[in-house]
Amino acid sequence: MKKETVYKVFSQMPTLKTERLSLRPMHIIDAEDMYDYAKRADVTEYLLWSPHTSISYTKDYLRYIQDRYSLGDFYDWAIIERDSRRMIGTCGFTRINTANNSGEIGYVINPDFSGRGYATEAARAVMEFGFSELDLHRIEARFMKGNDASLRVMDKLGMSFEGYHIDEIFVKGSYRTVGVCAVLREKFTKST
Repeated sequence: MKKETVYKVFSQMPTLKTERLSLRPMHIIDAEDMYDYAKRADVTEYLLWSPHTSISYTKDYLRYIQDRYSLGDFYDWAIIERDSRRMIGTCGFTRINTANNSGEIGYVINPDFSGRGYATEAARAVMEFGFSELDLHRIEARFMKGNDASLRVMDKLGMSFEGYHIDEIFVKGSYRTVGVCAVLREKFTKST
């Protein structure tokens, strides 16, 4: 796969639909919904970023994302719950390796909406898109040790646990061990 192909696809970010969700580009109008969960320390405990400090910070972030979308180098969707029309999180590719036809997915769900299978539903749609539209061979996901909820999502997606990278990253003042799970297109296609 060529980088230009990825840029072209994501500069016109498609909308993905599932039974209960719509995945679409993030917009400034999502600021309040995003800030509602992004300000929470319990949400960012296992993430690389810290809680948003204000609604202004969230709006600035969303403006920045608009520029990244126009360049085609940002691969994250807003997760919209269809019934409430609220943005309840994000899901997308944190990295796409064009030389090796692989990608890494990530997801964040507002805890007020957790336990309903939304992360799995959104991630499955992103993975289907990656395998069918981007022709990826492998998709992986990473989690900080202790984030059992994220590991359960990966398991539900048919990903296999590949192991831990001990003290792989230094974040928020301490070294964190990171686990990796992955699935190949052939196995994912057979399971869906």
